[in-house]
Amino acid sequence: MKESNLGQLEELLGYQFKDQSLLVKAMTHSSLADNRSDSNERLEFFGDAILDLVICETLFERFPQYQEGDLTKIKSMLVSRKTCSRVAMGLDFSRFAKVGKGMEKTRAMAGSISAGIFEAIVAAIYLDGGQAAAREFILRLFNPLINKANSRQHHENFKSLLQQHCQRRYSTTPDYLLLDEKGPDHNKCFEIGIVIEHRHFPTAWGVTKKDAEQKAAFMTLVELGVLEPEEPAEE
Repeated sequence: MKESNLGQLEELLGYQFKDQSLLVKAMTHSSLADNRSDSNERLEFFGDAILDLVICETLFERFPQYQEGDLTKIKSMLVSRKTCSRVAMGLDFSRFAKVGKGMEKTRAMAGSISAGIFEAIVAAIYLDGGQAAAREFILRLFNPLINKANSRQHHENFKSLLQQHCQRRYSTTPDYLLLDEKGPDHNKCFEIGIVIEHRHFPTAWGVTKKDAEQKAAFMTLVELGVLEPEEPAEE
C-alpha cells in the first residue's frame, strides 16, 4: 500500500500508526494474502476480543441499573457482525482494503469482510498504541450506538421505566398482583394488575408472568400519560 494511501487511511481512522505495517496487515484479507499468516485473520480474532471487552466494560460502568440480561442484550447487538460492518462502512475504508480480484463490490465486502477488517484495525491500534488508544478509537465510533441502544432498551423495559417514574413522582414503587391464571401447566396464561398508592390500573394477560407484568406496566404508563398508547412488542 502506498504511503500516501496509508496517510489517507490514518486520517479516516483518526489514528496515526507508529508501525504502519500493522495497519497494512489489518487491511489484508486472506483472499489476497500469499498465505494465511500474512492476512488479517489473527488480528481479526484479537480485535474481536478487544472490542468485546471495551464494550462490556463500558456498559458495566455506564449502566449500573441494568442486570446481566439487559447488558447482554445491548452488548450482543453492539458487537454483532452487522453493527461492525455498518461502522466499517461509515468509516469508508473499503477502497483501501487489500482483497482478491472482483471482491470489492460483493455483498461480503459490505458485510463480513468489512466487519473483519474493522476488528483487525482495532487489534492493530491496540498493538501499536495500547489499550487506551484502542478504547478511544472504539468509543469514538460506538458511543452514539451505545446511547441509542440504551434508549431503546430503557423504553422497552416498561417495568423499569414505571418504577423510576413512581419513585420520582410518588416516592414509592408499584405493586404487581397476580390476579388470575388459566390453562394447563404447559400452556398457562397469567393476569397481572398493578397498584400504586391504592390506585388500581388496567390489568394485562401474558403467556408468562414477566410478559404480563411488562404489558401491565406499559398500560399503566399510558394511563399515567408517560407513554403514548401503542402496543408493546411481545417478549
